[in-house]
Amino acid sequence: MKGDDVVSAVRESCATELDRLGSEKSLVAATEAQLDRETVLASAAAAEARARDTFTEWAEDTDHPDARSAFEAVAETERTHYERVADLLKTPPTVPAPDAVHEYLRELEAPPERVGAGLVGRPLVTERSLLQVINFFVNEGDRQRADLFRELRSDADDTVERGAELLDAVCDDDAAYDRARKAAIETVEHAYEEYASDLDALGIDPKPVC
Repeated sequence: MKGDDVVSAVRESCATELDRLGSEKSLVAATEAQLDRETVLASAAAAEARARDTFTEWAEDTDHPDARSAFEAVAETERTHYERVADLLKTPPTVPAPDAVHEYLRELEAPPERVGAGLVGRPLVTERSLLQVINFFVNEGDRQRADLFRELRSDADDTVERGAELLDAVCDDDAAYDRARKAAIETVEHAYEEYASDLDALGIDPKPVC
């Protein structure tokens, strides 16, 4: 097994969840149906801040040199993302509490699980959710903000690739790859469960209407 195999397995196993997380309902769930520019931006900024804090924490307590270097790089990327989004807000957001995904991530300790969850599962979710932020600003006729979130989405794609490569550095055997795969899948499942719960609280069915 290799890192690319883990990514492929997660995409296949979580295809339904990822598809729904990329639907227009994802933004409704993230903003509690408050679909205005300030709320959408605040939600996006909070997501970047959570990721920044998680990877900063990991970088500080990870012994594996390759993993530490990657976590530092991702933390800096997320810090830059946060600053770019927060600069567009009228009122800077407060430091957000961790959501279901980041509560789970911050419980992980071993490099394979952290890489699988944080650099594969999490950015696969992020890539889906950012699609709807892009669509929101396209519909608003705000090309500048749509382009900003396209850049952030591209970085999420790059993080998945980085995660696949890093797995080959931190996994010594198939058992380690399997733990990484399971952690990535659980990350997606945490994201989906919170998404479904948020929609349910709004009286909205998370399943697509056929």
